[in-house]
Amino acid sequence: MASGAPALIHFFKSKSYAMNFNFNNPYPSTRIPLFARNVVSTSHPLAAQAGLRMMLKGGNAVDAAIAAAAALTIVEPVSNGLGSDAFCILWDGKEMHGLNASGRAPEAWTPDYFKRKYGGDSNTPPKRGMDSVTVPGAVASWVSLSERFGKLPFADLMEPAIEIAERGYLLPPVVQQKWAAATSELQGLPGFAQSFLPWGRAPQVGELFQFKAAAKGLRAIGESKGQAYYGGEIAHALEKFSKQNGGSLTAKDFANYKPEWVKPIGKDYRGYTLHEIPPNGQGIAALIALGILDKFDVGSLPVDGVDSQHLQIEAMKLAFADVYKYVAEPSSMDVTVEQMLDDAYLASRAKLIDMKKAQDFGAGNPVKGGTIYLTAADENGMMVSFIQSNYMGFGSGCVEPEFGVSLQNRGHGFSLDAGVNQVAPGKRPFHTIIPAFLTKDGQPVMSYGVMGANMQPQGHMQTLVRMLDYGQNPQAACDAPRWRYNAGLEINVESAMDVGTVQALSDRGHRTEVINDSYQDFGAGQFIWRAGDPKVEGYVAASDARRDGQAVGF
Repeated sequence: MASGAPALIHFFKSKSYAMNFNFNNPYPSTRIPLFARNVVSTSHPLAAQAGLRMMLKGGNAVDAAIAAAAALTIVEPVSNGLGSDAFCILWDGKEMHGLNASGRAPEAWTPDYFKRKYGGDSNTPPKRGMDSVTVPGAVASWVSLSERFGKLPFADLMEPAIEIAERGYLLPPVVQQKWAAATSELQGLPGFAQSFLPWGRAPQVGELFQFKAAAKGLRAIGESKGQAYYGGEIAHALEKFSKQNGGSLTAKDFANYKPEWVKPIGKDYRGYTLHEIPPNGQGIAALIALGILDKFDVGSLPVDGVDSQHLQIEAMKLAFADVYKYVAEPSSMDVTVEQMLDDAYLASRAKLIDMKKAQDFGAGNPVKGGTIYLTAADENGMMVSFIQSNYMGFGSGCVEPEFGVSLQNRGHGFSLDAGVNQVAPGKRPFHTIIPAFLTKDGQPVMSYGVMGANMQPQGHMQTLVRMLDYGQNPQAACDAPRWRYNAGLEINVESAMDVGTVQALSDRGHRTEVINDSYQDFGAGQFIWRAGDPKVEGYVAASDARRDGQAVGF
């Protein structure tokens, strides 16, 4: 709804989901909220429609999410592929579940492995190439979700993605921009040019891109319910590809891989509870930041003014200071989640904020003594918050040519130095991709997420504050200009942010840089808010205009 349209305040009737939303969007936007009883919201229209096809076929929100995720490996390969990792939070209609499908290090990986091979100049595994690849978990997440919660045959869920890969699709503008930007760095990596540079270059906007190797991979995955990937023909092809290109992944590494069902962690804020996947991910950063903001009357400050933005930035800095020091694979952590989220501890951290000055915070002591995101919901109340990623754009840049498996580079997230995140065989690295879920009084309210490396918890916090403190509807909260904290006193701000606010932030000591590339620096979100009984009121959904996405429903 364009800025200047008549204001409309809507109060959802069911008490559990009550929220005052202003549906007058004050920000320039090409999107309007979607209202429907069955919804899929993703960063590409064809993927959203793939999910909707499954619902029309009699499937549920899990079936829709899996089909959409598979399609996104084809239509948005700049962000994810068949070699991605994934996480999910879902409400099955009665209770919440979490799934951690992040990859584990190959059995050969130790600090000495990398130091012998690459010397001692770096304290991390390589950024690109086969030695940046952990065992991918996304396909395992699809299988696990389907087996436990799906209704349709697993092979059916791969059909839309297979069709898109075989027939091809016309490249949209945002994906094409990122594709072209990655070419110079990745064109020499194994399988990349063969898979992603038809005609020796990136496809142009409106050109047909086909990925028939990935169609073969998807078909094998569908027919075998993932067995081909974790121990069968795809696993053996990946072992051969890895060995040919200097890597150490083996078919045994794939056969040993299992995703983990986990209990989401949460933090109360303004009468609602935000839920995140527990470490090894960074979702706890959003919970810490909200726990700090809860000590302030944020809603009394002008929504786009300097005080509100400064306060949120400082809370996020405090959160990241602790997350980067303490968060890793849970078995390696020196502190607990409960200690990091303790109210008294967060109150002490909140007292460090100076409303007139930006600060570079260090970690506290809580011890006492680049990604696709999608969401789907159906009229029976099932809601799915799902994210999968190749990490840095096309990930490792390596693409197994027979089955079209574009591999992530999550291994780059390990450290070679002693500490909680030091690489070890079978260990999971610190992870950036995080789905989010909101409840009220134990009932589901919203499945949502914001993509983009360390922007993700920042986006979770910024959009939720806009909805809960300021009553902005999901699409307006999605469209509003964002900031991104980097390190020290450095922040990026979107060019759409009020110039007076930007100057005032600079005056308080923030080292601000105005950025025009919203995709790269500020993430993109998908939101589904439950308006009441899903069979009656249904949902209100939003999709971020920073990507080519769409929310669809019926």
